Amino acid sequence: MSPAFGAMEVEHYSKGVLLEPFVHQVGGHSCVLRFNDKTICKPLIQREHQFYETLPTEMRKFTPQYEGVVSVSFEEDEDGNLCLIAYPLNGDHDNLENLDNSDCEPKSKLLRWTNKKTVLLENEKISKEWVRQHRKEEKMKSHKLEEEFEWLKKSEVLYYTVEKKGNVSSQFKHHNPWSMKCHQQQLQRMKENAKHRNQYKFILLENLTSRYEVPCVLDLKMGTRQHGDDASEEKKANQIRKCQQSTSAVIGVRVCGMQVYQAGTGQLMFMNKYHGRKLSVQGFKEALYQFFHNGKYLRRELFESVIKKLTELKSVLEKQESYRFYSSSLLIIYDGKERQEVAVDSDPEDLEDLSEESSDESAGAYAYKPSPSTVDVRMIDFAHTTCKYYGEDSVVHEGQDTGYVFGLQNLIDIIKEIRDESSE
Repeated sequence: MSPAFGAMEVEHYSKGVLLEPFVHQVGGHSCVLRFNDKTICKPLIQREHQFYETLPTEMRKFTPQYEGVVSVSFEEDEDGNLCLIAYPLNGDHDNLENLDNSDCEPKSKLLRWTNKKTVLLENEKISKEWVRQHRKEEKMKSHKLEEEFEWLKKSEVLYYTVEKKGNVSSQFKHHNPWSMKCHQQQLQRMKENAKHRNQYKFILLENLTSRYEVPCVLDLKMGTRQHGDDASEEKKANQIRKCQQSTSAVIGVRVCGMQVYQAGTGQLMFMNKYHGRKLSVQGFKEALYQFFHNGKYLRRELFESVIKKLTELKSVLEKQESYRFYSSSLLIIYDGKERQEVAVDSDPEDLEDLSEESSDESAGAYAYKPSPSTVDVRMIDFAHTTCKYYGEDSVVHEGQDTGYVFGLQNLIDIIKEIRDESSE
C-alpha cells in the first residue's frame, strides 16, 4: 500500500465507503469511480490485475500506482438511493484501513446518485400498487438513459460555460458527459444483475488528476491493432474496422476523449471517442493543438516536458520483450489553471523551477505567459495486454509492441510540428 496514504479509524469502514463518479474520465467504456481524492477504482479484470501485479519496474513511472483490491456491492440506502459501496476484500480491513479516506462520508451520510423515492408509506410497507408504479418508472428511466446515450453519441464535441462564481474544478461533476454515461451504465448493469450477484471485485489505482486544480485530460488510443488475442471473430472484425476507418491504421494513435478548460472563453470543452474516430491525420493534429490551447494562447511551455516524457516512454517500451498493449490508452494531463506573468525571454530550464511566488521581475521584458505546470504522461487500461510471462496465453509474441511504438513516434513528431509551427 502506498506510503502516501495515512491511517484511518476502523469504524469508518464498518459501513463501507461510498464510490462516487470519477468526474475526469473522458474515455473508455469501463466505469471509473472515485474512492477518495487520491484514489480511484474500476472493475477488476483478471488480465489487467495481473499486469499491475507483475509490472516491470521501469514501466511503473508511466502507469498509475496500484493500490490493491476491494469488494464492491450494489445497495440501496435507507432513503432508497442506489449506491456502490466498497468494503475490505474477504474481511481484510488492512486493504482499506491504510487508505486516507478522511474526505469521504460514512454510509449514513451518503451522497445521492439518484433521486429519492417520492412515496413514503406508513410502517415502511410498500403496496402492490406502488411496486407496479415503481417498476413502470424504472422502465421509463431505462429508456431515458438509452436516449441520453444516443444524444451523447451525436453530441461529439460539447462546450459548457463555467460559472464565474465558485470553483471551476467542482463544475466538472455537473458537465462531464462521458463520466455520467459510464457510471450510469455501471449502475444499470449491476442493478440488472442484483438478483444473481451483488459482490464485485474492483482494483484501486492512483488518481492521476489529484494534483491538478483544473485537470485538462487527453485520452489517446494507442497502437495499430486494438483487438486482443482472445477476441471473437466478430469483435476482431469490429476492432479492425475501427482502426482502418480512423487514424489508428495510419499513424498508430487516435483521440479517445478529451476535456480542456478554455480560460479565454470560460468554457469546458469535451470531445468523445466517436468524434476522435472520424478525424483525419490533419484533424488529429488540430485536436492536439486544441488540447494545448486555452482559448487565449497556446501552452507552448508544456511541449518540451511532454516530448521528453513521450520519448522516455518510447525508449522503455522498445526494451519490453513480448508485451502487447492492445486497446490500451495513453493519458496526457496538465493543469488548466492560469498562471501568473513571467519573463518571455527566460530560459526554459529555469522556467521549470519557477514558482508563482518566486518569479523575478528583473529577469527581462514581461508579457502574459503562464509558468510551466507539471505534465503527466501515463499508460492506462490493460484488459487486453499480453506477455509471454502470463503463461496461460495461447499466443506468445516476440519483440517490442511495434504498433504502440509506431504510434508514440508519430505522436512525438506531430507535437514537435505544432511546437515548431507555433514559434515561427
